[in-house]
Amino acid sequence: MAQVHKKFSDLQVKEMIARYLAKEIKREHIQTVLGIKRRRFCELVKKYRDSPEDFSVEYKRKTPTRAITDDVEENIIIELSRGKNLINDPAIPIRNYNYSYIKDMLDEKYANKVSLPTIISRTKKYNFYISRRKRQKTHDREVITDYAGWLIQHDSSKHKWSPYADDKWHLITSLDDFSRYILYAALVEKETTWTHIAAMEQLILKYGLPYSYYVDSH
Repeated sequence: MAQVHKKFSDLQVKEMIARYLAKEIKREHIQTVLGIKRRRFCELVKKYRDSPEDFSVEYKRKTPTRAITDDVEENIIIELSRGKNLINDPAIPIRNYNYSYIKDMLDEKYANKVSLPTIISRTKKYNFYISRRKRQKTHDREVITDYAGWLIQHDSSKHKWSPYADDKWHLITSLDDFSRYILYAALVEKETTWTHIAAMEQLILKYGLPYSYYVDSH
């Protein structure tokens, strides 16, 4: 059903109906202008005839909006608090809320069906909201090659990859510059020269020799 109140004022619709009743405008023309069917038009005409002074096209909700209970509200706050603790932990590479994850946790742990907009609104209401940080360009991500295998970028990074892990692990990766395809990835507890040699060996045995192989300070 077309939402007439969003496009036309009460006065505009009243004027059209009054001119229709005065046989100055045809019904089909008003329906086209308002974007409504005949049934809806007849409803508006009847509403106008019954009470011209009180006539309005403003939408009135018949049932109240769905409100969440206090216990659900409390569960949302609990999960938002846990999320914020993870974000504030410098050892964990998490910088923003994963609202879909929180939605799933509310469903799995508490059997609470909560929409994403509701979770986001509570994030702002209880001052949990964290604006997205501007991405700092620490590496040149621009593709500088024309063919796959021209350049392999090899790197490693150390983080607590799981919020529930006790220790940090090294993630060793090898990326093809042209396709951006990750050719090698492995988590190792201790980074040594040999772990990088083994990574390079596995990559070459599987994909062949690249034209060039780029590594950082390691």
